[in-house]
Amino acid sequence: MKTKFTLAAVAAIGVASAALAHSGATGIVKERMVAMSSMADAVKKIAPMMSGAVDYDADAVRDAAEEIGKHAGPSMTRLFPENGENMASYVKPAIWEDWNTFSDLAERLHTYSEGLALAAENGPAMSDQRMADAGSMMGGGMMGASSMMGGMGSNATMGREELADMPADKVFSLVSNTCSSCHTRFRKEAR
Repeated sequence: MKTKFTLAAVAAIGVASAALAHSGATGIVKERMVAMSSMADAVKKIAPMMSGAVDYDADAVRDAAEEIGKHAGPSMTRLFPENGENMASYVKPAIWEDWNTFSDLAERLHTYSEGLALAAENGPAMSDQRMADAGSMMGGGMMGASSMMGGMGSNATMGREELADMPADKVFSLVSNTCSSCHTRFRKEAR
C-alpha cells in the first residue's frame, strides 16, 4: 500500500515536470512550472527511500522537505493569479471556483513539508510495533494510527509537532497525497 502511494505521488508529480517542456510558457506560468518541477524532483529523490528501495538518508529527506516547503503555502498560491496569464498552463478553472480548497491544500502541503523536515531524523517505520507505538501516541491502537492519517481524506491538518513525532515515511505519504489531491482537482492532463 505504501509503495502504491509513493508511486502514485511520483507519477502525479512527474506529470508536472513534463509541464516544464510546455512551449510558450513565460512569466508567472514559467515560474510556476519551475516551482512544480523543483517539488517533483524533491519527491523523486526521496520516494525510493520511503519505499525501502534505497538506503534512508535523513539529510536528503530534510533537504527535499525544505525544497517542497519553499514552494508551498503562500509561495504556491501567489503563482496562480486569476487572469489571462494562466492561458499557457495546465490549470483547470476549478482552481478559482474553489480557491479556498486550493489555498487549504497549498497550506497543508507547507505544513506537511515542514513536518517531514522535522520527522526526517525518525526514519521510516521499522516495524508493526513502531506503528502501534505511534498509534498509541495519537489516541490508542490502530484507531489512533488511522486518525493520524485522517489528514489525507479530511480537512484536518495535523500540526508540525504531531508530524515531528511520526515516522518519516508516514509524513511523506501525507505530503504526496496532498500533491495528488491538488493535481486531481485542479490540474488538466498534459496533451
